[in-house]
Amino acid sequence: MGEFSEFTYSASDGLRLSARIYGDGSPGTLPVVCLAGLTRNARDFHELALHLSQDAPSPRTVIAFDYRGRGRSAWDPEWRNYDVGVEAGDVVAGLAALGVERAAFIGTSRGGLIIFVLSAMRPSLLGAVVLNDIGPMIEPAGLAQIRGYLRRAPKPADLAEAIAVQRTATGASFPALTDEDWERATRAYYREDAGRLVPDFDPALVKAMASLDLDKPLPLLWPQFNALSGIPLMAIRGEHSGLLSAKTFEQMQALRPDMAAETVAGQGHAPFLETAGLPGKIAAFLSRADARMH
Repeated sequence: MGEFSEFTYSASDGLRLSARIYGDGSPGTLPVVCLAGLTRNARDFHELALHLSQDAPSPRTVIAFDYRGRGRSAWDPEWRNYDVGVEAGDVVAGLAALGVERAAFIGTSRGGLIIFVLSAMRPSLLGAVVLNDIGPMIEPAGLAQIRGYLRRAPKPADLAEAIAVQRTATGASFPALTDEDWERATRAYYREDAGRLVPDFDPALVKAMASLDLDKPLPLLWPQFNALSGIPLMAIRGEHSGLLSAKTFEQMQALRPDMAAETVAGQGHAPFLETAGLPGKIAAFLSRADARMH
């Protein structure tokens, strides 16, 4: 298509992984690393990546990763490796292979958790951070809802049915989305296999989610959030999010008064980053981050 190139590399354990690379970047701009949600993939960032790499006032290189077992990356024969720490290591390996020493990171949901791991593992990589509907405290009910959906996910026969499935599952939290938004997100989520649509991830990923004990308190990640102090930070929350509460979002703002905070009306977990004027707001935030480097 000419809009991006595919980059493949080996993880430390030899698994073949994939990323999309958009644009060549302008001098003095941080490259952007896009990290998707649990079952999602690099395609979720396509429209945002086009804006940041082509249309923004300061075009920049965008790297969107497929985690192991998702999208174009190989499935892992050991499902226990579908782990935030392992995936953070995979991102570090990919950036090392690309020669990227510092970048702005955009993390949706699980992608934000990977950023928290990187803040401890490789803080020098983080030139700026955008957290999309994720914070230091995850609401167990929201996580249980995601897990329940994965366990019971229906098998649609065609795209129209797949869109209907997605709208039935989460549409109540996303009244702001258009038909086009739903179709675009659904196309990004599924792939065709033997004439049927299937979610574009290893089904064994559900085992990793099933192993979580939601009866125990989830770990609080305030130390990891505080480790981002001094790094330009933007946080986005969906108005109807079940994973990031309004209270936690307020606490994040109280700890980081300099944080760029956006609440997206009419959307839940997680806001679509190509909607609601977010591409322009993210581009402006990244330009401010660039200015701080110089």
